[in-house]
Amino acid sequence: MTGFKIITTDKQEIRFEFYLETAPVTSKAFADILPFTRTFYHARVSGQEIWIDNVPKLDIIQENASVFTEPGEVVFGPEKPARTKTANCFGIYYGEGKGLDACNIFAKVIDDDKQKLVDLGNSIWKNGSQELTISLFDSDVVRQHLNSI
Repeated sequence: MTGFKIITTDKQEIRFEFYLETAPVTSKAFADILPFTRTFYHARVSGQEIWIDNVPKLDIIQENASVFTEPGEVVFGPEKPARTKTANCFGIYYGEGKGLDACNIFAKVIDDDKQKLVDLGNSIWKNGSQELTISLFDSDVVRQHLNSI
């Protein structure tokens, strides 16, 4: 399994798997900027989503892009095409939603951690923003696999 994890302020971990078959460029580029810590907010328009717009920039192509996501999926807005409203935005859908513009869908929460993600999303919705750390899990294995792509 290759992916990343969220570490919450109360030290819970929520794990995600990369979509290496359908979004290899985004997955590798995202892994290369980890770890980072940011304050995540609840989306106002796109549904049950937590997001940031101050993520380290990725110079990536548009791949596996859509406004339609499944609960638990993770998106990143590519800088191109230039008209993209979601450029350099990073979002995690914990439930139903629809993006403002096409983003690269590149990961999904693992089944065992779905409820933890729902609980986190609801907590940010009800209680306000939360600082989260994003890092690789099984980092040596993940980096080795991603470097082979």
